[in-house]
Amino acid sequence: MGQRLWTKDFLFTTVSNLFLFFSFQMLIPTLPVYTERLGGDEFAVGMVIGIFTISALLTRPFAGKALDRYNRRNVLIIGLIIFISSVISYHWVTTVLIILSLRFIHGIGWGITTTSYGTIIADIIPSKRRGEGMGYYGLSSTLGMAIAPLLGIWVMNVYGFGLLFFLSMVLAITALIFSQFIRYSPPKPLSKDSEGVKHKDEDMRKNSSFWEGLIEKEALFPSFLVMLFSVTYGGVVSFITLFGKEVGIENVGWFFLANALMVMVVRPISGVIFDRKGHAWVLFPGVISAIIGLGLLSFTTNTYFLVLSALFYGLGFGTIQPSLQAWTINRVTSQRRGAANGTFFSAFDLGIGIGSMLLGMVAKASSYAIMYRISIVLLIVYLIFYLRYIVKKKSSHLSY
Repeated sequence: MGQRLWTKDFLFTTVSNLFLFFSFQMLIPTLPVYTERLGGDEFAVGMVIGIFTISALLTRPFAGKALDRYNRRNVLIIGLIIFISSVISYHWVTTVLIILSLRFIHGIGWGITTTSYGTIIADIIPSKRRGEGMGYYGLSSTLGMAIAPLLGIWVMNVYGFGLLFFLSMVLAITALIFSQFIRYSPPKPLSKDSEGVKHKDEDMRKNSSFWEGLIEKEALFPSFLVMLFSVTYGGVVSFITLFGKEVGIENVGWFFLANALMVMVVRPISGVIFDRKGHAWVLFPGVISAIIGLGLLSFTTNTYFLVLSALFYGLGFGTIQPSLQAWTINRVTSQRRGAANGTFFSAFDLGIGIGSMLLGMVAKASSYAIMYRISIVLLIVYLIFYLRYIVKKKSSHLSY
């Protein structure tokens, strides 16, 4: 495949992912408000995010296994159809119970599609430019994070939820259209891939039970780290709108915009550093920046501090998430990328689900500001485990 990054398949995959994230991110700050209007409390709001991420989590290992066995684009299309069907149905929701049921189905579509995109793009990106390629690819989701929440809040306030759900559906259908132009051929089995990882026997892979190998062991440590980080992310995305009401900030969409703009700036840079220097050069600064961002957010009382906290948190997110994903892919064979991505994104979803539900209970018992301060503990745990890993690798004189 050579070392060329900007191919047609790379562009079509990235653009398709962009429209999917636009559809998804429009609903992030607005569905909590919709749930409140249906009579839901803080726990119900957390469940709207939590049950979505739990269903995605349960789906991803099977999606990863399917991606390793079957045509990857077909798996993607199935996920997109499920995703679109659930978005269409939000318009007719009348109770919290119904919206929770739809969110479960929505999460299944999300789990399949995002795992599929991550696996397909990992196939397309040249191995020696994986960090850089993941950084540029990640800009598609970041652009959605930057614009879609503001757009969603504006549409909700001016035109109502009917048009909001319709636009989300149209964007998801556009993602499906662009996915039809992805034409690459998945990598063929080799005795050894470019990262130096030995392949398992191809016949054993084909004859093994579908239930075997749903979790990729080599992906567990970076997946554990991303889970710790995503607990804090779950607290941010689930409750930032309600936190704004608590402290008197009218439009918290500025947090999403500032956070996403910082992620857009830092992703390509951190990707190049990852490829040239290794993950330690990006993961350490990333977690420190995220800690500062959450600390600032917890003391925020105006838009200026809100934006400042978003910039620091965005710097952390923009370095940690794509670098951990690239590291995960580098640890496995090309025939296990589906399972590795399934493991990685399942951990990310698990963290968001834990964050949205447990941190929601913390907020109910105290305040959203206290909730964000407590979530910093998770990033300290992340830092401790990562430091132990680095020390262990250095003491054993192994390359990491």
